[in-house]
Parts: sequence; structure tokens; C-alpha cells
Amino acid sequence: MLHRRHFLATGMAGAAALTFSSVWSQSTPNLGAPSMPATGFKRMKLGAMEIIALHDGALRRPLGEEFVRNAPLEQVKSLLASQNLPTEYVDIPFTAFLVISGNTKFLIDTGFADNGPPTTGKLRANLAAAGYKPEDINHVILSHYHGDHINGVRAKDGSLVYPNAKIHVPAPEHAFWMDDARMEAAPPAMKGAFQNVRRVLGSLPADKLVQFQPGAELAPGIMSSAAFGHTPGMAVFTVTSEGQSFMYVADVTNIPSLFARSPEWAVQFDMDAEMARQTRRRIFDQVVKDNMVAGGFHFPFPAFGKLEAAGKGYQFVPVA
Repeated sequence: MLHRRHFLATGMAGAAALTFSSVWSQSTPNLGAPSMPATGFKRMKLGAMEIIALHDGALRRPLGEEFVRNAPLEQVKSLLASQNLPTEYVDIPFTAFLVISGNTKFLIDTGFADNGPPTTGKLRANLAAAGYKPEDINHVILSHYHGDHINGVRAKDGSLVYPNAKIHVPAPEHAFWMDDARMEAAPPAMKGAFQNVRRVLGSLPADKLVQFQPGAELAPGIMSSAAFGHTPGMAVFTVTSEGQSFMYVADVTNIPSLFARSPEWAVQFDMDAEMARQTRRRIFDQVVKDNMVAGGFHFPFPAFGKLEAAGKGYQFVPVA
């Protein structure tokens, strides 16, 4: 059951942050620019299917007290230093995944298109480098409605980036963000997140927008699961073929060097931190137990690999 009032009460910081006029623009020139992979796509065979990681770019932002909401900054820096990572800033990458099943192509999450900062919006170029055009995409599957996941549905001029695709969305997530009364009751800083959902998805034709209940099978071999907490209706997706499994964990964790290693920590974007923690443990325990390949939107590129139990948390080991 979704506690809608609780989400509205606790989720202001997270949702307001994801309007992108504030938090994502906090990259500071004197910190340098995030590094980009030399090749922005990575293929993986999964039984009879293929999965392609598609890099949409990255942002570098100063590491401040606000990023991890429930841990002292010095403790956060210590964990980064123990992994030989910078402590003055964090790089947040964005990676969507293309699932190819026979002749059908499913894009999971969309990045920014041309709606974001200059170090983002790389997905279409990397899709082309992998040999595909936006018109080739048959289905777009959205995990949740934060802007870095949905803004790539439409270009800045309003045109659909994937004109031939149906857009599949979690019904609980859609209901939350499309609630006009909830938008009106939200504080000014949060209204932009609601308005952005309407800009991207509000005018989609009825035959383009397909709502699903988390737990439903979206296509043969592609199963959705509830992963509430980061947002009220987020879903994750398990792809299975010939006994092999891949789970796209979306934003169950932000950058794993912090939030997989310390799964009790809450990133500022989690709208219900306690529910997000419970979801993180449940999902990651399942990935480890079933020895699945995991892919995350904010994992370091190529953004998929294995999760292993490590101390009180988990260690992400990317594919070679």
C-alpha cells in the first residue's frame, strides 16, 4: 500500500531536487568535468536476447552535507577515500538500457535528450553508434518519473524522440504525479517536478501511454516488480532468457560506491528514505541470492555487473 500523504510530507527535498534547475546544475567549473567513456555503449548477450547499456552522460557536483541525508560528511568522504575515489565531488552517471528480443526493441528509461546540462544528452548518439535509430524503438519503459529518467521521451521542441514507441509506465507512479490536487498542494519548489511530468507525458495519445501494475509481465521475458521508496511508484525490471537473468534496478541505489556499500544511507533524492532502504535491501539480496547481472541508472559505466555481499552492504563489480 502506498502512503500518499506520507510521500507528500517526506518527499519535498527529493522531488524538488529533481526539477534539474537546481541540484543537477550544481556542477562547479573549478571541479573539472566528469570523464566520459571512450565508447558509450556496451553489449551483453543474455540467452537469446541482447542488452545494450547506453550512456547518456554524467554530471559532476560538489559533495556537500545534503547529498547523504543521514550520515556525517566526513564519514561519507572516508568511505569514498577507502575506494580511492575523490572526496570533494561526486560524478553521477546516467545509463539507460536497450533490450533486444527478436525484432522487438525495448528502451528502459530515457535520460535527458536535449533538456539537460551540456555533459548529458549523449544517449541518441550512443544508440546510433550501436547501430540503431530512435525510430527503431518499439517500446519505452519508464521506471519512475524523475526528470533524468523521463525527459528523454521528448526533445526540447516538444517532439517525441522515439516516435514509433509505446510508453509503458508504472500505474502507481503515474497516479501520484498526475494528481492535480497533489500538485496544487505541493510547495513551490516541488511544483516543477509535477509540471515536468505533464510536459513530457501529459499530452501523449491514449494509444501511446500504457500503464502497468508493478508485478506484471510487460513482454515475454520482461517482468516488472515494485520498488517503492525512491518515488511512490518506482518499478524495477527483470529480463530472463534461457536461464540467464538481468535486473535493471533503476534508482534503488544512487552511485553504488556510497549507497550499495552503505545501504542504510539515504541520498537526498529518495522521497521516502525508510521505504527506500527496505526496498534496497530486498532487491539487492535477491540479486545476490539469484546471482543475477544487475544494471543501475547511476552505476559507473558500463553500468552493469555483479553485486556481491561486502561488510554490511554490497560491492558492485562492473563487467570487464
